[in-house]
Amino acid sequence: MRMGVLDIGSNTVHLLVMDAHQGGRPLPAYSHKVELRLAEHLDGDHLSDEGAKRLHSFVKESLQVAEDKGVQEVHAFATSAIREAVNGEEVLQSIRTDLQTEIEVLSGKDEARLTFLAVRRWFGWSSNRLQVFDIGGGSLEIATGIDEEPDAAVSLPLGAGRLTRAWLTADPPDPDQVRALRKQVRAEIAAQVGPITRYGAPDHAVATSKTFKQLARIAGAAPSAEGPFVRRLLTREAAKDWADRLARMPIDDRQALPGVSDARAPQLLAGAIVADAVMDLFSIPALEICPWALREGVILRRLDLLPHTP
Repeated sequence: MRMGVLDIGSNTVHLLVMDAHQGGRPLPAYSHKVELRLAEHLDGDHLSDEGAKRLHSFVKESLQVAEDKGVQEVHAFATSAIREAVNGEEVLQSIRTDLQTEIEVLSGKDEARLTFLAVRRWFGWSSNRLQVFDIGGGSLEIATGIDEEPDAAVSLPLGAGRLTRAWLTADPPDPDQVRALRKQVRAEIAAQVGPITRYGAPDHAVATSKTFKQLARIAGAAPSAEGPFVRRLLTREAAKDWADRLARMPIDDRQALPGVSDARAPQLLAGAIVADAVMDLFSIPALEICPWALREGVILRRLDLLPHTP
């Protein structure tokens, strides 16, 4: 069946159309997205009228695209920007009422769990104990486990966009701001090391998300044009090196790096600081990049819940 997943994230709102069936690999058929940057429309913890209007418009547009592409089901969900807005539910209810579509607000833990499921299905049981990291616009998700349901799953407010807005206001970066951000990030991640590692060391450490993909690319990994089945790694040495280099690099120079979009360049330093901290504090020599993440996890879980048809 043809399914659509509408991901309302802190940076991007993305409709991904997939052809999927039970027991098979979901195949992407069409992608429609825009950098709405909803988190930048938060006035304190309140989503602005302009942000709400733009979100409503894009959801309406996405539903029309889904209909045009023959989608049978659309599964829409929102993450940290909507989750943390005091009027987030009000905004979504207006969209539900006007457009007759349900939008689920995922908890941070659910984000981690569904991303973990996608990674498990991609790499399979031969990975044994998986440890998965995902840096989004608003949050960092960490999960570990030997099954499809993780033993532990946590979400921290360490997204690349959030940290950039709160800590990195100068271009080129101010060394004192970088140092303060690094200290804060490491303190928050260090508090989670014990609860995660008590389940055992990972046999396979994996990263998902645009931030990790871009860091791996600028460190020498194959470009996306070579397809999803090329093995891509980010080493601890490369993460540290690029965190240091990006801290001295203005945004214009980051935009010239391979695989880095103009829109993502401003927050790449914050993402690198988080990636460096994760790999150091969890003693991970290398992370393998997984092409599947939260959107695929949502589709896979939905397929699991469908009645089995022989």
